[in-house]
Amino acid sequence: MSDDLELTDLAERPAPTDGHGPTRTKVPMPIATLSDPHLGDAAKKPERTEALIALVLVVAIVMMIGFGIAYVENWNPWALGGTIGAGLLLLGFGLTAWGKYLMPQGPFVEERHLLASSPDERTAMSAALVERSAVVVKRRKVLGGLFALGASIFGIVALFPLIRSLGPLPGNSLDVTNWRKGTLLVDSNGRSVNKGTLVVGGIMTVYPEGRENTDYGQSVDQTVLIRVQDTDLVTAEHRETWAPAGYVAYSKLCTHLGCPVGLYEQQLELLVCPCHQSMFNVRNGAIPQFGPAPRPLPQLALYFDDNGDLRAQAPYDQAVGPGFYERNTTQVDGT
Repeated sequence: MSDDLELTDLAERPAPTDGHGPTRTKVPMPIATLSDPHLGDAAKKPERTEALIALVLVVAIVMMIGFGIAYVENWNPWALGGTIGAGLLLLGFGLTAWGKYLMPQGPFVEERHLLASSPDERTAMSAALVERSAVVVKRRKVLGGLFALGASIFGIVALFPLIRSLGPLPGNSLDVTNWRKGTLLVDSNGRSVNKGTLVVGGIMTVYPEGRENTDYGQSVDQTVLIRVQDTDLVTAEHRETWAPAGYVAYSKLCTHLGCPVGLYEQQLELLVCPCHQSMFNVRNGAIPQFGPAPRPLPQLALYFDDNGDLRAQAPYDQAVGPGFYERNTTQVDGT
């Protein structure tokens, strides 16, 4: 029979159907078994390779545990980075080596079928895929368990920085300081500040009494005290008594990013933030004159007690430092 006759004959033959349209003759799907040569290992010595990969995964687990201990005990940064880096590197190396040397290498070849498949063919394909995956996992139970253990430990220790670093809720700690009505102003050595402590143009950092050596006192309560003149100073409306004998006090936390505003340009009478060069005029309520700071520095109202020592008339009337969502900012005019 000629080729033309064969093609014609094939074209005229009706395609077999199963009631759902054309299909091919059913071909049984091969089920993968352990003896299938396609499931062979790439490694020449699988047992030795498996032992080496297992050792790598065990060391990775140790590194993960070490990172958790290092974080809880607050070890040096190099210990934190070294343990987590080595753990992730070894875990990834073990998984990669497992896939390269101990997983089925193929090739897997199947004849192309028509896209339309019968229900029996689809069922057979699903069963073959499930069985093939099960064979791969069953052959390496130890490696699978070690990898799962290492990944689980990493997932646990990865939560440490998130949980611990979040810490307790701030509450109203962002709104208040330790300055209260009648609080005595002291320097970093705990010595009180009186009328003769500073000369005109002098500057110093002061704290609430008893808070000068505390973390909160050093970070949040710190206040810069300047003697602008030797007579009472009025920096804004409704602040007629806030700066007796020329002593004016402002929060030392910049309203831009919270940097310490510790420089004073006496001739220009400007407080300067050395980090981002925000400048605040000390005579007009520390309104920003230059730089990125968006708000004036909060001013602390002062008075002299019977012993001539400086004390706070009241707490700061607004939150110190940079802004946040719930902040209730008070401007210089009191609005």
